[in-house]
Amino acid sequence: MDADVIVVGAGLAGLVAAHELTSRGRRVALVDQENAANLGGQAFWSFGGLFLVDSPEQRRLGIKDSFDLAWNDWRGSARFDRVDDEDSWAVRWARAYVEFAAGEKRAWLDGHGIKFLPTVGWAERGDLRADGHGNSVPRFHIAWGTGTGVVEPFVRYAKEAARDGLLTFYHRHQVDELVIEDGAARGVRGTVLADDRSPRGVASNRDRVGEFELTAQAVVVTTGGIGANHDIVRRHWPERLGTPPDEMVTGVPAYVDGRMLDISAEAGVRLVNRDRMWHYTEGLQNWDPIWPGHGIRILPGPSSMWFDALGRRLPDPCLPGYDTLGTLKHLRTDADIAGYDHSWFILSQKIIEKEFALSGSEQNPDITAKDRAGFLKERVLGKGAPGPVAAFLRNGADFVTAPTLEQLVEKMNQLTDKPLLDAEAVRRQIEARDLQIANPYSKDSQVQGIRNARRYIGDRLGRVATPHRILDPAAGPLIGVKLHILTRKTLGGIQTDLDSRALAADGTPIGGLYAAGEVAGFGGGGVHGYNALEGTFLGGCLFSGRAAGRAAARQTA
Repeated sequence: MDADVIVVGAGLAGLVAAHELTSRGRRVALVDQENAANLGGQAFWSFGGLFLVDSPEQRRLGIKDSFDLAWNDWRGSARFDRVDDEDSWAVRWARAYVEFAAGEKRAWLDGHGIKFLPTVGWAERGDLRADGHGNSVPRFHIAWGTGTGVVEPFVRYAKEAARDGLLTFYHRHQVDELVIEDGAARGVRGTVLADDRSPRGVASNRDRVGEFELTAQAVVVTTGGIGANHDIVRRHWPERLGTPPDEMVTGVPAYVDGRMLDISAEAGVRLVNRDRMWHYTEGLQNWDPIWPGHGIRILPGPSSMWFDALGRRLPDPCLPGYDTLGTLKHLRTDADIAGYDHSWFILSQKIIEKEFALSGSEQNPDITAKDRAGFLKERVLGKGAPGPVAAFLRNGADFVTAPTLEQLVEKMNQLTDKPLLDAEAVRRQIEARDLQIANPYSKDSQVQGIRNARRYIGDRLGRVATPHRILDPAAGPLIGVKLHILTRKTLGGIQTDLDSRALAADGTPIGGLYAAGEVAGFGGGGVHGYNALEGTFLGGCLFSGRAAGRAAARQTA
């Protein structure tokens, strides 16, 4: 055989699985359709957020968290409703993952040299119900080095294993078939692609120059999701989310194409929950793109006012940073606006300086470079918006600024095919909100949320602007931001048991076949259910990749 185990996909889950295998002396063939520059896959480009429960960072900030609270949040978000079938393993994976996040995960990451910023972010604040979707407390731990830093130790392990003869890289090898014989995985077949020296993330050629076949005792599939393939996104877009947009921006590189899902199904693997997906509603057209249709997500604080394409303020819980899929559902199912592919933020300069962050390692050069002094200077002591945000404000096609609301709305209307916004109607809504700022209490849910957020020291110091009137000239100029749907994550996929063994159509494990990461719904075919609590995508790759590598190592002992 060519190796003990073949790992298909050199993203984070694949690298973690490979490390678990090579550290136990197994010979690994690491197969990927991209070149060596793309080791780490889309995780390299991420912001590096990781979901942890009752961590030292939380405790230092006075955050009281627990497994019970986190598990209640997870179940309320996931809303598993197929527990006798498609969710049968997902719900077990979910509990195991929350136990991991509340237990061993922090020490395990530390053992790999992964450290965290001292502040903890409060992502997905939820649908305003105690038993519903969302994080009750801040749990979004940002790794020093962003996603690049999370990937780095596992890239290093792979290169060390290659040097020691335990791992062989097969770059530019595109798998077209899983070889299943007598009910067990025996290898892979595929196409050798032409050499391509494009930089990381840039779309590469698909010119075929040969064929290949590799054999092994086991195969681990870790090939990611569907985010860059808009045709597949639209094919599986669920009716509950209305109609898919005609135009979307893309939050992942072009190689996140979903090919291995259908290839796995053709080999007899069971796919579940394909109607579950995660797309953001705060996407921007990247003014300096790397891959086709490159979009960037705003990580918003709670103060921007959110309007639909017709200039109507979004209803609860469609507030910035609260309920991603709830907002997506509203935008795509409201009959008046479903024909439009955009919405709007309106905010002040004071808000953008304190509250806007951009997702992605390249949009956070200080954290990616682990530059603590630069982080302090830029984000805590500095004045004005962070450099990457300021660059979007200057160059981004979706940003307009003006000293008055009437001028702002006029510029916003110039960004659409026809003028849809009425300045007087927008003014009435903003003035009504501004009247709620005079007191430390309010009937406006967004203002309540702002004041609640500022009770948390991490938000007050670095994430949430001091409450003020949007139309206060001293807080200006005013800023309008056109928001697009940004494709990102696949929440369903290959159904696996707790050892990451891929299951056949009848629910029994396929011998020697494993799946991990996004292609497996981050575990079990959909560990998140219908919603994610954020910081759980990288963590799902780590946890499921670890499980797959360890199980495959036991099989090949």
